[in-house]
Amino acid sequence: MKRPGDDVKIFSGSSNPELAKAVCRMLGVQLGEAKLSRFQSGETYVSIGESVRGADVYVFQSFCHPVNDHFVELLVMIDALKRSSAGMINVILPYYGYARQEKQDQPREPITAKLLADVLTTVGAERVITMDLHAPAIQGFFDIPVDHMTALDLIADYLRTKDLSNAIIVSPDAGRAKTAERLATYLDLPVALMNKRRPKHNEAEITHVIGDVKGKVPIIIEDMIDTGGTLVKVIEGLVENGAQAEGILCATHAIFSHPAHERLNHPLIKEVVVTDTMPILRREELPKLKVISAAPLFAEAIDRIHTNRSISSLSLESGRM
Repeated sequence: MKRPGDDVKIFSGSSNPELAKAVCRMLGVQLGEAKLSRFQSGETYVSIGESVRGADVYVFQSFCHPVNDHFVELLVMIDALKRSSAGMINVILPYYGYARQEKQDQPREPITAKLLADVLTTVGAERVITMDLHAPAIQGFFDIPVDHMTALDLIADYLRTKDLSNAIIVSPDAGRAKTAERLATYLDLPVALMNKRRPKHNEAEITHVIGDVKGKVPIIIEDMIDTGGTLVKVIEGLVENGAQAEGILCATHAIFSHPAHERLNHPLIKEVVVTDTMPILRREELPKLKVISAAPLFAEAIDRIHTNRSISSLSLESGRM
């Protein structure tokens, strides 16, 4: 990997600085100096501690808890960089929050994922690099370049280290079917599809299973794990339909809202595989957790973007699987 020069600056918001530091180590650059704080009133303060004039700037920020605070912090950082004459402001969003509000399911609902895209563009973001959006169509909400990467290769490479002779890839709903098919093709495994409905937020009911899961070890692939309630119902539904107990849950984004830790310690779940797009707290409470670093993908993306090379092999749309 070619090392970027002094004209590349990498900064991090307060959401996931460890990921940004890991990327900087791989690229051989120092994490940019930025002072981030809040006034007693709760207002965000940002001060960029070094010159960024004419530099190619990359800002890391995941929209994890507290989501709204991290979003506002990112906006203030972008404004500070723009007013400091940064050459190009690239925003790296390992996890894009509000992605589940990408359409109107009922009348008079907002499309908040589009709102965030508009605000980021208006404030001064010139490129967005993100990973495994909940809905790939969100990429089209932006009027600036968006590089939509995937962690599917990282997850597949890890799964290859296991005995997959009796495994089956499972999509928990129709929305993950394409991802499940790609993973199944890559690992040369059969695939099954769950059908579910959502009576309310963070709740799901499994209606039926499409595919033969009898006697198989299920590997469930999702883009995110929030409270874990849906995935517990999925694994229970698979076992009721004849699948072997102790399935593997795989997801890019570990949101882990309460009571996720308790639910993911379910006896039917053997392992939970995620990436570090978000900071993972209370890891000791989930001994079956495996965290794969996404830093190599983001480091490679920065290097290729800065040197004007294609990053299609890192993207969700590449069809590499």
